[in-house]
Amino acid sequence: MENFIRINRKISSFSKKINVEGDKSLSIRWVILSSLSKKKSIAYNILQSEDVLSALDCIKILGSKVKISKNKCEIIGNGLNFENFKNKKKLILNAGNSGTLGRLILGLLINSKKKIKLIGDKSLSKRDFSRVTIPLKKFGAKFNKSKNLPIEMEGLESPKRIDYLEKRGSAQCKTAVMLAALKSKGITKIKAKKSRDHTELLFKYLKIPIKIKKDRNFDYISINGVKKIKPLNYRIPGDISSCAFFIVLTLLTKNSQLLIKGININPSRTGVIRILKMMGAKIRFINQRKYKGEKISDIFVKSSTNLKGINCPTNYNSSAIDEFLVIFLVAAKSKGISYFKNLSELNQKESPRLIWASKILKLLGIKNITTKSSIKIYGNPNLNFNKKIIIKSFLKDHRVFMMSVVAALTFGGEWKIHDSNSIKTSFPKFLEILKKIKA
Repeated sequence: MENFIRINRKISSFSKKINVEGDKSLSIRWVILSSLSKKKSIAYNILQSEDVLSALDCIKILGSKVKISKNKCEIIGNGLNFENFKNKKKLILNAGNSGTLGRLILGLLINSKKKIKLIGDKSLSKRDFSRVTIPLKKFGAKFNKSKNLPIEMEGLESPKRIDYLEKRGSAQCKTAVMLAALKSKGITKIKAKKSRDHTELLFKYLKIPIKIKKDRNFDYISINGVKKIKPLNYRIPGDISSCAFFIVLTLLTKNSQLLIKGININPSRTGVIRILKMMGAKIRFINQRKYKGEKISDIFVKSSTNLKGINCPTNYNSSAIDEFLVIFLVAAKSKGISYFKNLSELNQKESPRLIWASKILKLLGIKNITTKSSIKIYGNPNLNFNKKIIIKSFLKDHRVFMMSVVAALTFGGEWKIHDSNSIKTSFPKFLEILKKIKA
């Protein structure tokens, strides 16, 4: 089967209503937390992507029972102490392509008395795991090595409480420590740079003893160890990272509008909306409501012709980190210069995304100046593009693939984009939804 797509014409104007798949961050967190309860947890609209399916495979190996159908997923967990571990001397868990799963599962394993080996695909094996192994060592865990997969880990029956400074703005690292804190004796204290707070909201909903104080730059989190966790029944809202591609597609397509239903608009995830509005985008939240601590809304977006370049505030970075690739496309179509800085974290993703963004913009004829942590984009609202472009060898990064598709549909030209299967990790229905809006 062909693993590439060809695009040789721009998308026509459209007026549509769509749904996107369930939020990946919440789907993986639901799987992990449900595995800690001995009672049945049920999720509706769980994202059935490769990353989430890898999470389900991991907790099954760790003794949880899983039943999944088209519309829902059921988990009967194994408790906080892995009571039903499979009787193997060494267990191997495969996180696939998922950094979220790989890092969170290590926190989950803090009290495993068995030696466990964590592996992942080629892309994940290049990513830095020392950011979670270092704090987990403070709890008492042992690792054969710290930085790259494969890693062997051995937990301990009674993890120590720790003090932890998370200064990158990484929700993955913060959550790994929070999961380990659940199984420790005493109160673990975390000082964390601002990042998405799904785990904190889920802890509160589950009535896990957690206290949070906030200032402008950091959250101060205290967590007490627990002996049991309630089941978690949840309807996963739509993923704002997925809908961002369709928001930008609409903004850059003449005479178009789109309504996207039931999206998680957690303030720690909506930096993309704030940034695009600064650039002149016409975006509105409609029918806002709260669900188990999370803010949910429909999102209405219209094509925008008077987009302008910005000097992007760095305090939006963590809340838009997964959306910058398509934000850069809007900057390319805007009048003036846009400057984005303190983005070294982009090169710690599935591929070096800042480097790839620069490459794609240059292929489009958009001047940009890039450093290890910044990019300056010289926008051209009148760009008339009709060249041939081939995109390949991007470590099968799903977001690079989807950025390339949106660029092809809005800028024009003839494109051959490889590794179309990459979307299976996070957004399997991406191309299917594009067809619905007649791309």
